[in-house]
Amino acid sequence: MSRYAAFGPPAATGYRFAMTTFTILLRSAALSLTLAAGAVAPAAAATDVTGDKAVLQWLDKVTARVSTVTAPVGQKTRIGNLEILVRACRYRPPEETPESAAFLDITEIEPGAPAREVFRGWMFASSPALSAMEHPIYDVWVLDCLSRDDTSSTG
Repeated sequence: MSRYAAFGPPAATGYRFAMTTFTILLRSAALSLTLAAGAVAPAAAATDVTGDKAVLQWLDKVTARVSTVTAPVGQKTRIGNLEILVRACRYRPPEETPESAAFLDITEIEPGAPAREVFRGWMFASSPALSAMEHPIYDVWVLDCLSRDDTSSTG
């Protein structure tokens, strides 16, 4: 008998035991993942609250001035030579993780030149860099959404 015989193929009973154990572990992991996905799904299905106004903050990079403006949904708001139209503003209810987001159309208006779209899309209060506006003079980001029946979304 070779001195390496102990490292040979497993005996039939040992192999069956290992495969049975592996199968049980694999099925347990699959069941755990299925149950975990079911527990997370209701939280993802929560409905957002629609706000009437977006609270925006903006930075003038030339003067280093930071200002806050409240922009009503559906109305144009002017910041320097930028015209901002808030198309939608949504936030999560107070019992959820705080988050506010606004869908913005931002257009640059230069005298004697046609209007140029600078940004169109969703901006998120918790992640301003996720969907940032690229502009040489101004930075604009969402702080919060407001409703008629409350003063803040807490987002």
